[in-house]
Amino acid sequence: MAGTKIDAAETVSLFCRLNLNGKKELPVRSSEMGLLILLVTSKEKITPKAAADFFGVSKPMIASMVKSLTLGGYIRKEAIEQDKRKYILIPEAKAVSLVEATRSEYVHTMTLLENGMGKQEFSELMRLLEKANAVLQLERKGNNE
Repeated sequence: MAGTKIDAAETVSLFCRLNLNGKKELPVRSSEMGLLILLVTSKEKITPKAAADFFGVSKPMIASMVKSLTLGGYIRKEAIEQDKRKYILIPEAKAVSLVEATRSEYVHTMTLLENGMGKQEFSELMRLLEKANAVLQLERKGNNE
């Protein structure tokens, strides 16, 4: 167990580095990969505002990702009939294949953790991470208002 907040920060940092090491060869940034995963797996039509709300980030941050992913041929923008100023984000086949290819890596990491920790400790880790994410999202939301 971490003794100080510095120890805790180092533990979290190491966990993140170890978890991301296998995913370094992605052709897009990890934040862009998150957006692609959302677009490919969502049953809903996703607008930039919906994506910003989902990730708890600003619309300009999503706009930057959209520009990069559009230029890379991963997504396209489709105008909404009722309001031509708004648009939904549509994943291209290139995005779908990238998400499918990397999904197995993400699942492998979670399977490795579950097998190594046991189902009960893994479930507890996920519960605590969800709680930590909620706390950080509330803090971020408060700072963006």
